[in-house]
Formats: sequence, structure tokens, C-alpha cells
Amino acid sequence: MVSTSWERFHILFVCTGNICRSPIAERLARAALGPPFVVTSAGTHARPGLEMARGAQDVLRRLGLDADGFVSKPLTPELLAEADLVLTAAREHRAEAVSRLPRVAPRVFTITEFDALTGMVQRDLLAGHRDAVPRARALVEQAVGLRGLVRVDQPDIADPIGRSGRAYRAAGRAIHGALTVPLALLRSSPLS
Repeated sequence: MVSTSWERFHILFVCTGNICRSPIAERLARAALGPPFVVTSAGTHARPGLEMARGAQDVLRRLGLDADGFVSKPLTPELLAEADLVLTAAREHRAEAVSRLPRVAPRVFTITEFDALTGMVQRDLLAGHRDAVPRARALVEQAVGLRGLVRVDQPDIADPIGRSGRAYRAAGRAIHGALTVPLALLRSSPLS
């Protein structure tokens, strides 16, 4: 169930194995957002307890972040139920999340879809929310309302697993770029 507390907002990132794309997104969001945000990640086909892929660790290091303490975990209906916002690496993960817990459908987006939608929100409507959690809920609500009105040219972030360091860096750039606007809107007053 979605958190009913106005004191926290839970963001869940999802990819396949939870060792590359979703952990990169998780660590970027954690670095950008503090309390009241809770940021986690999981994988649709993750084996529990694995460390982040070396290429993903390298991407984080280049961004001044680290992978310390990270362990993979599988996506469960319980994790989905706790999330106020679910951001997936690709459409297949969005579909899988919704199939596992259909009632989360309105709050599940691909990372790039959410980026495109948040770029179109009416920021003056967010400005009425001084506190971060009500503002985050309003942002998601606006994104839901804009769904289908904004075209996303590249809805999926390519999986670099088993590929070169260049593929990991490309995935890292795509994730970082797609999270820039949403994280800025979540962390501070949109008009500042």
C-alpha cells in the first residue's frame, strides 16, 4: 500500500538483475535526495545478495559515488506496495511490475517516461507545496495526468550487462540525464 504518512516518500527503481541500471539510479537519487525520501531498488529477475556489476560501480565512481553495501534483491509485491513511485529501466520492467501488483499501475513509469512527463508539469502547481512529500505526490499526480500526451523517443535504457565499459557509461549517462529534472523537482521548490 502507498505510504499514508506525509513524512516520507518511497521511490523504487526496477531493472532486470538489480546489479546495474536500477542500482545506479538508486545511488544517484539517494545522493540527490535526503529525508524524507526513501530510495531503494530491485530486479524482476534478480538473484538476492549479489554486489553491483563492476561496470556499474565504475560509473558511480566517475560520478563521485560508491556502491558500498549494495546487495541485489528481487522485486516483490510487498516492495511495490510500499512504493509511492516506481521508476523502471525499460517498458518490460514496467509491465512486469504492474503484472505483479496491478494496483500500482498509475505510479509506475519508465525512468525516461517520467523525465519527459516531469518536464511538462505545471511548476506553479508544485510551488503551492512547501514540504517535499506533498510536492512529490503532486508531481506524480501531474505526471499521471500527462501520461499519453508526451512522446518518449527512447523509453528504454539499454542493459549493459555483458557488454563493454562504453555500454555501462552510456547507460549511466542515460540514467543520470533522465533523472536530472525529476530529482531537481523533488528535492527543492520548483521555483527556486
